[in-house]
Amino acid sequence: MKNTILALINQKIWLVIFCFLCLHSCEETDQQTTIEKPNIVLIFSDDQNFQTINALGNQEIHTPNLDRLVDMGTTFSHAYNMGSWTGAVCVPSRTMMVTGRSVWDARKIIPEIKSDSSVAAQTWPMLMKSAGYETYMTGKWHVVPKPEEVFDKVMHERPGMPGDAWINGNLQPKFKAFDAGELTWDEIMPVGYNRPKTPDDMTWSPYDTTHGGYWEGGMHWSEVLKNDAIGFIEKAKNKAEPFFMYLAFNAPHDPRQAPKEFIDLYDPETLSVPENFLPEHPFKEAMGCSGKLRDEALAPFPRTPFSIQKNKQEYYAIITHMDAQIGLIIDALESSGKMDNTYIFFTSDHGLAMGQHGLLGKQSLYDHSIRVPLIAIGKDIPQKQTIDHDVYLQDIMATSLELAEVEKPAHIFFHSLMDLAKNKREESYYPSIYGAYTNTQRMIRKNGLKLIVLPKAEKVMLFDLKKDPLEMNDLVELEEYQPTVTDLFEELIALQKELNDDLDLNEFFEEIKNPSKQ
Repeated sequence: MKNTILALINQKIWLVIFCFLCLHSCEETDQQTTIEKPNIVLIFSDDQNFQTINALGNQEIHTPNLDRLVDMGTTFSHAYNMGSWTGAVCVPSRTMMVTGRSVWDARKIIPEIKSDSSVAAQTWPMLMKSAGYETYMTGKWHVVPKPEEVFDKVMHERPGMPGDAWINGNLQPKFKAFDAGELTWDEIMPVGYNRPKTPDDMTWSPYDTTHGGYWEGGMHWSEVLKNDAIGFIEKAKNKAEPFFMYLAFNAPHDPRQAPKEFIDLYDPETLSVPENFLPEHPFKEAMGCSGKLRDEALAPFPRTPFSIQKNKQEYYAIITHMDAQIGLIIDALESSGKMDNTYIFFTSDHGLAMGQHGLLGKQSLYDHSIRVPLIAIGKDIPQKQTIDHDVYLQDIMATSLELAEVEKPAHIFFHSLMDLAKNKREESYYPSIYGAYTNTQRMIRKNGLKLIVLPKAEKVMLFDLKKDPLEMNDLVELEEYQPTVTDLFEELIALQKELNDDLDLNEFFEEIKNPSKQ
């Protein structure tokens, strides 16, 4: 009897232990399910073209931490912004990134985002939130809806660009006076623009904090963003839920300000002048790139080699300063213990001309203005790999949804990069790359060839990008390329229809096909 009682007691003890172990195991399983999804970090720069990373071929620039990212992951060497309906190209680029829609659909959806919460619920941060992510944003936003409406936590939201004399002053009356011959170009340009005219031009300094801009608030905005990001990582390292970080630098957008030690890294006289440098673009007015476009007013007309070298010095310096902040953010991720389960994406919203083709800004469809660096890092993404398939930078949004196990909504135009990165796909999702700028420029890129259409100039240009990556030799007048011009133009019109582009190029196309009828 005694033995029977002891046996029952032992059975109950073991049953209690078994139940406890099962419960503990279930808790562990639940916790594992919670932390199973990877963290996603987007590091987003502004105005940074694809030619600005040392490890990717520019030996003049110092980018040790972007080089580090290149070594850590896969570089997509041909990543593009689809275009813009406005001179503020960052707005369409970021709207496409946040909504997943192609350029003209992104434009049309903006009023709905403002008025319909169900549409806002389909934005990138909200989709990540629906998958259990803690969402965080700091830096440049410059799209609708307000970031507080779609992110869990927002720190230091920044405008489209740091304030300067152009932004803070009303130049329209002065432009009218200039057009009437009452004021000269030099008289209407505010400080920081139309410079430098000579090596002795000291009217503006990138490390003079009295100019405000990036120095507004007492600390350079790139450093503020770095501090914000590290602060979030420090808190997130003790949490089980995955996080989505949207870290959007304003750098290297003008005013290109950086601490003096970064400016001093670059001697403008030793910096190269672009091989495709021009004093002025012959079609700048018809392209919508006249001096009245703010970006183009930064340097004097006609462009001089020295003014480009000086602008390049300041451009490189603010990139190197941003690079230092990125390095500290990566260090914090590695120290947090989260790095092994984190995907990092680095890109920019569009490129910048910096003297190429006589242009300074991003309002063209040359590669320097639409092509950006794009680096992807993660546990199953090969290191030190380069993929040269054509992609759009907004593919990052679709990639993150795949990683977060979110079913991609039907309205999202872009595609995940994961199959390309893991070499499971041998060709681009896009048979051709489309580009647009307002109603003044259209572009199609296919099989290493690019056709640019300037309807207001009644001009078509054709470039063989494999032989002529700097787009210096227009082939459009050569007889052997006429079938190619016709085929690409026809495909461009088909893309316009597919992408809801309202600009009618049919009449111009007929003139190109049948020049004898003109």
